[in-house]
Parts: sequence; structure tokens; C-alpha cells
Amino acid sequence: MKRVYKLEGLDCADCAAKLEKKLAAIDGITSANINFMTLKCTLEAEAEKMNEIIEKAMEIIKVEEPDVEVKRA
Repeated sequence: MKRVYKLEGLDCADCAAKLEKKLAAIDGITSANINFMTLKCTLEAEAEKMNEIIEKAMEIIKVEEPDVEVKRA
């Protein structure tokens, strides 16, 4: 299952790369990609674990980049 989010306020390419690496490390994620040019975060994971994974991802984003607002794309 794939979900796409808009990361409003993400203003550093290095920060995007670090965030992408942390999201990819979440158990159950098969693919995590952050496109800094479009500010889109694409997460792919097993459908049955998706809600739990999204919660973890949002927590990581809030801790690492507290000024970033996450919206469903």
C-alpha cells in the first residue's frame, strides 16, 4: 500500500535526506522517499500495518522537524 504526504515547511535538502533515512528504518516500511523539490513524502508498506506505520512516521517527522506540517497529498 502506498501513501503520499505533503511536507509543508521542509526547507533543507539535508534534513529531507536524514528524515527519509529514519522513515525507511521503520519496521514494515518497504519504501520511503522524500522528494525535496516537490516536498512530497511517499511511503510504501504492508497494508495491514499501514495505520501503525503512519503513526510512527508522523511521530518521527514531528520530533525531527517540528516546524513541518504534514498533509495528505
